[in-house]
Amino acid sequence: MRDVLGDIAGWYASGETFGLATVVHTFRSAPRPPGAAMAVSPGGEVAGSVSGGCVEGAVYELAQSVLETGEPVVQRYGVTDDDAFAVGLTCGGILDVLVEPVGPGTFPEFAEVAGAIERREPVAVATVVAGPGRIGARRVVWADRASGSLAPGEPHAGRLDAAVDDDARGMLAQGITGQRHYGPRGERRLDDLTVFVHSFAPPPKLLVFGAIDFAAAVARVGKFLGYHVTVCDARPVFATAKRFPEADEVVVKWPHKFLEETRADIDGRTAICVLTHDPKFDVPLLEVALRTDAGYVGAMGSRRTHDDRLARLREAGLSAAELDRLRSPIGLDLGARTPEETAVSIAAELVQLRWGGSGRPLSDTSGRIHADAP
Repeated sequence: MRDVLGDIAGWYASGETFGLATVVHTFRSAPRPPGAAMAVSPGGEVAGSVSGGCVEGAVYELAQSVLETGEPVVQRYGVTDDDAFAVGLTCGGILDVLVEPVGPGTFPEFAEVAGAIERREPVAVATVVAGPGRIGARRVVWADRASGSLAPGEPHAGRLDAAVDDDARGMLAQGITGQRHYGPRGERRLDDLTVFVHSFAPPPKLLVFGAIDFAAAVARVGKFLGYHVTVCDARPVFATAKRFPEADEVVVKWPHKFLEETRADIDGRTAICVLTHDPKFDVPLLEVALRTDAGYVGAMGSRRTHDDRLARLREAGLSAAELDRLRSPIGLDLGARTPEETAVSIAAELVQLRWGGSGRPLSDTSGRIHADAP
C-alpha cells in the first residue's frame, strides 16, 4: 500500500470508496510479494500493481465488481486455474489476492493508518482472508493500542483479537508481512481461520562491525530474524560482498566514522554488534555506539578484554550509565564455541531483550509464555 498511498489517500479524503487489491499469499515464482497492492477508483483510475502486469486486467474487473457489491473477495490466480492462466500468469506462480472496498464507511481507521505510514510509525493491519467469520474483517494494531475486531459481535472476539495483537506486534518488530492461522478463539494450534497481517514498519537494523567469520554467522542469523544487516570493517580485503552474501550491505570504512555518519538513522530497534575485539577499532566505535539511541550494543571478547575495554572507555569519558548499556561479553550463556553457536547466543539475547524474556528455560518458569513487550 505504500506504493499507492499518495493516490488512494486523495480518493479517501474526497469521500470516495475505491477497490483495493492486495496480494495476501504467494506460491512458487509469483511476480510480486505479499503486500503488493493495486487500487481502482470509482472512475476507473488505476494505481499500483499486484503482478507486474500478468493479471492486472482480471483484478481490475474484480475490483469494479467488488465496488458494485460492496463485498470483499479473495481470488486465486495461477497455473492451477485455467481462467487465471488464460489472463497471463505464465510465470508458474500462484497469487491469492484480497479485493475489498475501502472508504470512510468501510475503513474508518484508514486516514490514521496512512498518517502513521507517512511518519514511518509502526502500524499493522490484520484482515481475515479465509475461514469462519467475515472475510475482510479488520483490526488495526499499533505498538500500544488496537482498533476494530476480527470477529465483530462474537463472544470469543476478545481472545482472537488478543492473539492476533501479540503476533502482529511481533511481526511489526521484525518488519514481516504474511499470514497467520488460528482457531476461532485465537488458538494457535488450529488453522481454521487465516489472517493476513500487513506490517508497515521498516525492518530493524543490525550493524555488525568486524569482517570476521563470527560476523558472517551473525549476519546470517540476523537476516533470518528479519533485520536489515550491515557489515562494516575498515579493511577492504575482508569486507567484501562475496564473504557476506546474507548482508544487505557491506561497508568499507572505519567503524566509528561510519556510525557517526549514520547515527541519525539509529533508533531503539537498532542492534549494534561489535565483533572486532581490537582496541583501536572497538574503543572509538563504542564511544559513539553507547551514545546513540540503539536498543542493543554488544561487544565480543574475553572477560579480560572486557575489563580492559571498560577501563579505556572510562578514560575516554563515558559515564557509568552509558557503560551499563554495554552487553559484554556479548550473547547469552549457552556454552557456545563455534561462530554459528555464538551467533545463536547473540540472537537469543536480541530476542530476550526485545520481548523482556528471562533467558531461563521455559520449563523453569510459570505464567504466560508470550509476555507483553517491555
